[in-house]
Amino acid sequence: MTRPLGPLAGPSPLPAAVRALVGRACQVYEGGPAMPELNATARRLDEPLRVAIAGRIKAGKSTLLNALVGQDLAATDAGECTRIVTWYRDGHSYRVMAHPHDGPPQPLPPGPSGGVLDVSLGGLRAEQIDRLVVDWPSAALSSMTLVDTPGMDSLSTELSRRAESTLGTDGEDEQAEVDAVIYLMRHLHGSDVRFLETFRNDPAERRPINTIAVLGRADEVGHGRADALESAARVAARYQQDPRLQALCQTVLPVAGLLAATAATLREDEFRAIATLAQAGEAELERLLLTAARFTGGETDIAVDPGRRAALLDRFGFFGLRLSVRLVRNGVAVTAAALSRELSARAGLAPLRDALTGRFAGRADVLKARSALLAIDAVLQRWPVPAAVSLRHEYERITAGAHEFAEIRLLDTLRAGALMLTDPEKTDAYRVLGGDGVAPATRLAVDPQSPPDELRRAAIAALAQWQRRAEHPSSTRDVREAARVLVRTCEGLVLGTQPYPRADVADAWPAAERMLP
Repeated sequence: MTRPLGPLAGPSPLPAAVRALVGRACQVYEGGPAMPELNATARRLDEPLRVAIAGRIKAGKSTLLNALVGQDLAATDAGECTRIVTWYRDGHSYRVMAHPHDGPPQPLPPGPSGGVLDVSLGGLRAEQIDRLVVDWPSAALSSMTLVDTPGMDSLSTELSRRAESTLGTDGEDEQAEVDAVIYLMRHLHGSDVRFLETFRNDPAERRPINTIAVLGRADEVGHGRADALESAARVAARYQQDPRLQALCQTVLPVAGLLAATAATLREDEFRAIATLAQAGEAELERLLLTAARFTGGETDIAVDPGRRAALLDRFGFFGLRLSVRLVRNGVAVTAAALSRELSARAGLAPLRDALTGRFAGRADVLKARSALLAIDAVLQRWPVPAAVSLRHEYERITAGAHEFAEIRLLDTLRAGALMLTDPEKTDAYRVLGGDGVAPATRLAVDPQSPPDELRRAAIAALAQWQRRAEHPSSTRDVREAARVLVRTCEGLVLGTQPYPRADVADAWPAAERMLP
């Protein structure tokens, strides 16, 4: 995986520094009560990024997970499995393991259909299981492990506690078991704000770097009307400007989870049924689509039996049915594959995927390093032994110099439009900070096959540009601070492309100035 550039060289120095800190902590606390936590922290650095999907009951968490993976993996009904924290990770073959609170993990047999959705708990009760771990061969799971959690506001105290424990929001000393969170909400509720406040590990962060909010079930915001997703987009845009949410998550994105999941798993027989509905008279179809009872049981000449209509409504929802019929009727989607593409494009899943790729997967090492730093800080506070004084100093040195965190926060400030920069400057800053990708060539807007000299010239030009902006007398304080972050990023780019890796930036500048046009 390509890593973001740091202030001193090509690859980010943060993950290596954190890994070394964890290793020294293991030496200091060897044989002590902190070792299980430290060993788990060390293992997490070598594992894929862990991303939890959280939210209130019926927010659409499992449906969104199915859409992201492109498979019907997570149960979406109120069965036993929805009461258990379930981890979905990439594997060579299908396997489900139950991890009881007491006792070793044990494999679970498949249910009657042989699929994941109706897996048998093998005689165990849901309350006996700490978590389920599902291995499934999936490209979508290769870069991150997805964790499906029970509803945060469950009437069952135990279910809420399980979710809060996984996310580190239960008020206990336990650290979060995940590195980042996708938080689903249907509308901004007081409990949503309270959860996001609790999950924000560092109150000093103006905008957390590891949380994305999703306005789930976006098609329901407009009550299933044709413009429902446009209405949801406007609501999400208002939420993005809400100062409370700006302090609690990176962004708010509208996603029609049911539509996205159905698009990813659309079957040929479903397409044929939609095509049959599209041949019906518009007035007759609108009459049926007024209520669920009328659509599934009303008298009609349409050659789709009531059972099939009920299954379609369950899979598509009213909005998805109306949209699908319109796409087929207008000739936009003439095959199942075409309908799948069109529905997926309209469901809002692509912007969420882009956010997960750019903000989470592309910076996985940084987010995992952040989780490890939080774990080390917790250990140092819980067991303040004299031998750990040097660890505290090293921890503070790393956190104070973690330029990667400053990059991510500045990216979010740019996305929010809160800086008085010109439009070209905003575009350049976004790119240099890694918003379009963290590879050096992408940051510098040059061909990836360009020779090192061309990369170096582009890095030096970018450095000079942002130094001038940082020192310009008309720049506001916020702009100067932002420009200094960009200067430090550009210094890393210069040093990562120049042939003297041991030189510091000051030593490189005489040669750099000669290369300026």
